[in-house]
Amino acid sequence: MFGRAFAVLFAAFCVSSATAADLPQPLDGTNRVFQDDLLDRMTGSWTMTGSIVGAPVKHQVDVHWILNHQFLEIHERDTAPPKGGEPAYEAMPLIGYDNTSERYVAHWIDIYGGRYSETLGYGKRTGDTIEFVFEYPDGPFHTAFRWLPDRQQWQWLMTRRNATGKWVGFADMTLTKRTSD
Repeated sequence: MFGRAFAVLFAAFCVSSATAADLPQPLDGTNRVFQDDLLDRMTGSWTMTGSIVGAPVKHQVDVHWILNHQFLEIHERDTAPPKGGEPAYEAMPLIGYDNTSERYVAHWIDIYGGRYSETLGYGKRTGDTIEFVFEYPDGPFHTAFRWLPDRQQWQWLMTRRNATGKWVGFADMTLTKRTSD
């Protein structure tokens, strides 16, 4: 009886004297920075060319890690002069990773305001591609970031489900590293 009581007291003492360093670290938080060898390749300055809804585009894209290396900030700006009083397109997607759920997250913030930025995208990596799914109120939208190692470029492919339920292309763009501004 005495031996068992001693063992219980000794175990309680050991637990109470454990330091924070001895306790298991949480899967997410300030001490668990986001390291991703694929997204590291996106950092820097890029020129984006391609088409959005069939119209040619040329955007400037600057990418860097922010907020304790928890998010990759992508700052995308249309370089064409605005048409018909409309502001030029600008977006600031933030890409992070949820270690607990084992999935990427995307906060897509752009000139269309808060209503359109309410939906988070959730992504999965397969090889050199991360595909995000956004479940917007008007239907699902897919955005794929694909690294093309042989060309040292990124391809961004976006598709949406139309009113008839068919998947249709929304955008096909290529990012090429900028050597100067």
